Amino acid sequence: MKNIVKLLALAALMTGCDDLFEPAIENNLGFDYMYDNPGYAEGILGNGYTRIPSASYSFNDVATDDAVSNDATSNYRKMAASGAWKSDSNPTERWQNCRAAIQYLNLFLANADKVHWADDELAARMYNDRLKGEAYGLRGMYMYYLLQAHGGWTADGQCLGIPIVTEPEDANSDFNRPRASFEDCMKAIYDDLKLALELLPVEYGDISSDSEIPAKYKSEGANRNQYNRVFGAKFQGRFSGRIAEAIRSQAALLAASPAFGEGTTTTWTNAADYAAGVLDRIGGVSGMDATGGTWYCNADIESLSSGQCPAEILWRGTIASNNDLETDNYPPSIYGKGRINPTQNLVDAFPMANGYPVSASGNGYDAANPYANRDPRLAKYIVYNGSTAGSANDVITTAADGKNNDALNKEEGYSTRTGYYMRKLLRQDINLNPTVNSTQKHYTPRIRFTEIFLNYAEAANEAFGPLGKGSHNYSAYDVIKAIRNRAGIGTDNGDAYLESIKDNQDKMRELIRNERRLELCFEGFRFWDLRRWKADITQAAKGISITGETTKNYQPIEVDAREYKDYMYYGPIPYSEILKFNALVQNQGW
Repeated sequence: MKNIVKLLALAALMTGCDDLFEPAIENNLGFDYMYDNPGYAEGILGNGYTRIPSASYSFNDVATDDAVSNDATSNYRKMAASGAWKSDSNPTERWQNCRAAIQYLNLFLANADKVHWADDELAARMYNDRLKGEAYGLRGMYMYYLLQAHGGWTADGQCLGIPIVTEPEDANSDFNRPRASFEDCMKAIYDDLKLALELLPVEYGDISSDSEIPAKYKSEGANRNQYNRVFGAKFQGRFSGRIAEAIRSQAALLAASPAFGEGTTTTWTNAADYAAGVLDRIGGVSGMDATGGTWYCNADIESLSSGQCPAEILWRGTIASNNDLETDNYPPSIYGKGRINPTQNLVDAFPMANGYPVSASGNGYDAANPYANRDPRLAKYIVYNGSTAGSANDVITTAADGKNNDALNKEEGYSTRTGYYMRKLLRQDINLNPTVNSTQKHYTPRIRFTEIFLNYAEAANEAFGPLGKGSHNYSAYDVIKAIRNRAGIGTDNGDAYLESIKDNQDKMRELIRNERRLELCFEGFRFWDLRRWKADITQAAKGISITGETTKNYQPIEVDAREYKDYMYYGPIPYSEILKFNALVQNQGW
């Protein structure tokens, strides 16, 4: 923590928030410099953006039953397959980064009111409100990330979060702070997000007349031009009210889930209500089609300007031209490294096109032709034997008796270990041939509307049952039906499987969790979802060995064990912090 305080003494506090901030002047300056230099002050806030852990894919899926890595040096692979997850070697650790971000945000909030933002007093106050709203929202978000990674239960039965710090610290501060209760941490998150909602506009975009100015500023004489300079399109991509609402939904879902439900007053009804608050702004379930369909790649961004998002994306990261994802994950025959290998477990989770699970009797599944008549998302998300991939639509042969490095276990570090390669997230219009080595635009979706729909479905099913709506106009059943219809599931039979279970809360829970698994695969959700559900985290990762020329033989194989203990439903407090600060109590088992 003292290292963080030393960092705060540097003037180079702004290292860039995506493509949204200008870098600050690099000189050794005191904090009083910020009062007459708003760019310097805004740079401190910018540090809150640079540390967002969801700015790139972690691919912690390879520590679950959804994927494995062919990279023997992968920390997630070691952690999952060999039981090497320790409190001093934790690839899921968010303690240092998120707490450092909170220190910067606290520093900004403590000084923002002293900054001379503009000569116009009203415009200055509006701008100050806007930036403080961002800081409160970001602080609430980082608290949520910390709870997700480090909240847990102690040996004496306490459900604890992290130390709550809302004031800037200096070299004289007492850093030996105890962990607050999980409940108090949730209250801190809700309080920060409430403040963000009071200070931020819900949506981006300029207003066209003075009559649209919110009453808070209209009563003080603000005009349209003033308002648009402070709250309009220039702030696209930065924290907004609807982002605060979405993070509140995420935090409430975590708190209500089995892993933490007994340690907080947040209920499933709360979680459903918060998710609905986001969804109602786009028309609820009826607005799902307007989001543009299932998101699975980066090919829908060519027409976007700097801050815009596709309709499905509530918040995104920077748009940048590269081929990094493709280089890491294309099959080797098209010059990739094939790093992320989806499992047979995940493939089996995709239902038949008629909506029935592959395990259901009479569903039309053909074991000799296992990829036929399947959920259309399977082909969009996963490269299986005989699929095409890349800019030239090359046929990818993953069979064990394949002739090139695409084949199962053909070459360590390049070939698939499961019989599958990842397609989702990757652009297929990139050519990695060294003579071409093309790039295309990419971005990371930080929050998608589909996630919030699934948040609502899960919470509503628990709170009201599959068909109950609470105070809303749609049920868990309505959401799942719309998601599956959008994906092309059960379109010829009215989704008969869904209809057969719509009165069964337990079966609906299984289906909701499975739809979440499919829709959000490879986006960093499965690792955390299994833990907050307290579901089985020891399912071995499986693959498929395919042999034969004309008649194919499909033989399931076990690829990686999953060596987790029960206490690993909760992540550890970093061992180094436990050594330094005796007020910190470790989660049970670590």
